[in-house]
Amino acid sequence: MPLLSGRSGKVPRDAVHHPLFARYYARVSVTAERRMGMAGVRERLLGGLSGRVIEIGAGNGLNFAHYPGTVSEVVAIEPERRLRQLAVEAALRAEVPVDVAPGAAEALPVKSEGFDAAVVSLVLCSVRDAPRALGELRRVLRPGGEVRFFEHGRGGGQVMTFSQRALDRTVWPLLNGGCHLAREPVRALRDAGFELGPYRQVLMPEEGPTLPTSYCVLGTAWRPISS
Repeated sequence: MPLLSGRSGKVPRDAVHHPLFARYYARVSVTAERRMGMAGVRERLLGGLSGRVIEIGAGNGLNFAHYPGTVSEVVAIEPERRLRQLAVEAALRAEVPVDVAPGAAEALPVKSEGFDAAVVSLVLCSVRDAPRALGELRRVLRPGGEVRFFEHGRGGGQVMTFSQRALDRTVWPLLNGGCHLAREPVRALRDAGFELGPYRQVLMPEEGPTLPTSYCVLGTAWRPISS
C-alpha cells in the first residue's frame, strides 16, 4: 500500500536535519545494543506484535531485527536523512517486510486507522510537539490498536530533576537532536487519550553511573475502541 499524506498535510522530505547528531547517535546506539542491554530491551518491546505496524522515529533501524515473524509489515517513519539511509540498509536485512519513509511525527504520511500497532522508541523526547504527535498516533491506529513504547524522561530525586530541567533549557536539545530530558512519556500518552497497560521503570544502563538519560519506561498502551 503506498504511503499517503494524512489529514495533517504533507511535510518536507527532511523535516528534521541534525547531521552531526545523526552520526553520533548511529555510533552510540550500536554500542548500547552490545554493552547496555538494549538488544534485550528491544526484544521485550516488540515481542508478541502482529499485523501491520508503524514505527515512529525509526532512527538507524536497530529495532527491525527484533520484530517477530507475526508482523506482516512495518512502516518506519524517520525524518532525519542520514539516519533514514541507515534504516533503509537495516530494512534490507530484516526478516519482516519494512518500508522506510520520510515524515514527521506531527504529520504522519499515512492513512487513518491503517495500523494494528505502533512503536515509539526513544522518540517522544525529541518531537517538536508531543501532543500533536500523539494525536497523529491515535489517528493512524485502528480502534483498539496497541502502542509499544520505550522512552526516557524525568526521574530521580530533586537534584536530578532540577539538572534535567536546567539542561533542557540550555545546551542539551541543541547538542542532542532536539532531545529533552524532563518530559513525562506516560503522562503524555494518558493525556493524549490512550489507555495505559502494564509498564515499568527501567534504568539504562542497569549497572554503572546514573545519568540524566537513565530514567526510562517500557510499556504498552491502546487506542480506546470507542474513539
